[in-house]
Amino acid sequence: MAGRQVGRRTLIVGAGSAGESILHEMIKHGSPDYNPIGLIDDDPLKKGLKLHGRKVLGTRKDIPEIVKNYGIEEIIISVPSATNIQIKDIIDQCIESGAKFKTIPTLTEIINGKVSMNQIREVKTEDLLGREPLEIDLERIRSEFTGKNVLVTGAGGSIGRELCKQISQFQPENLILFDHAENSVFYTNLELRGDFPSLNCIPLVADVADKRSTDRILEIYKPDVIFHAAAHKHVPLMELNVCEVIRNNVLGTKVIADLAIKHNLDKFIFISTDKAVKPKNFMGATKRIGELYVASLAQANSTRFMSVRFGNVIGSTGSVVRLFNEQIHRGGPVTVTHPEASRFLMTIPEAVQLILQAACMGSGGEIFVLDMGEPIKILDLAKTMISLSGFESEEDIPIVITGLRPGEKLEEELFDKKSERLNPTAHKKIYVVPK
Repeated sequence: MAGRQVGRRTLIVGAGSAGESILHEMIKHGSPDYNPIGLIDDDPLKKGLKLHGRKVLGTRKDIPEIVKNYGIEEIIISVPSATNIQIKDIIDQCIESGAKFKTIPTLTEIINGKVSMNQIREVKTEDLLGREPLEIDLERIRSEFTGKNVLVTGAGGSIGRELCKQISQFQPENLILFDHAENSVFYTNLELRGDFPSLNCIPLVADVADKRSTDRILEIYKPDVIFHAAAHKHVPLMELNVCEVIRNNVLGTKVIADLAIKHNLDKFIFISTDKAVKPKNFMGATKRIGELYVASLAQANSTRFMSVRFGNVIGSTGSVVRLFNEQIHRGGPVTVTHPEASRFLMTIPEAVQLILQAACMGSGGEIFVLDMGEPIKILDLAKTMISLSGFESEEDIPIVITGLRPGEKLEEELFDKKSERLNPTAHKKIYVVPK
């Protein structure tokens, strides 16, 4: 007979098959890390039910009270079939309880159908967005890119690299990686060759604003489609480097867009940003000029030009999420520009899936706007990330309000309510500003 269970007093969220499997493994192996006290489940018929001698103590709304009454030290979220919205609500209850918490993967992450303790992971920032999984038309995207020559500028950047990864699965004839940063394009190419060994990947180090070299690349490799993701994006930094942001973001866009016409490309997709809406900074202004320029080219040319506009993405180089993670790792302080500052947030894979879907829809001249959900307060994000890291904000990790930096807005917008209107498209997460 097993001895007395040791380890952290643990509450399991979910009394379904996944929760039962985790509980059984904890008890069977007498895990030194976990001492399962009970479970919770939102099914009212399960309240009071016993699984392997542990009782279902209540629902997710009872988490803070159960943590307090039973001295719970850690919570395991074990509901792989839950929606993102339900997961976010559970996480909110866990944060309120003050207990540490982890999760098991979602159904889409569990590839072998078996749930075990070694799949328990830390909750990620992405879990906090509370959005349903995207539905995209894979066959339509496949028909758009299979057997085509696709060129991605800024292929070493966060969005560019993810574009390359997702396009690769649709078996293009050639994928041309175009970037001015040698190391970035090197690592993108290395990753793609490892994941897609049969892919014909062509890494090129070049400056998009250099007309001669860009013209030569288009002449040699003859792309059918260009995703133009190359851009300087850091707002305060570009306020100090105005000539460079104009050269790269405006001149670079003009050069490659004009050459797309010269070489008779089928499609040109310009990657834009919410900062292009009523721009308050040079970076946003250059992206708005880019939107207007490619839209103007669509009127009298066979190349189909379009723009895709979205907000901040989680995990991109220099993003607030990466910055907060680094600051928390160093022990703080976490710096927030303004207590009321908010931003639209989306994961990089989410954004790229919608970019590819929008690229299939455009006939030319459109600005597609991605549904980013509700904006998130940066201060709330900082507090939540501190909690996810197992610390208390202010007590363990101080938060310092630094003031808005040059060119920054308090909040962003996805369209100009005075001069633009959003129309729905066939995809519920993509809107379009009409031509």
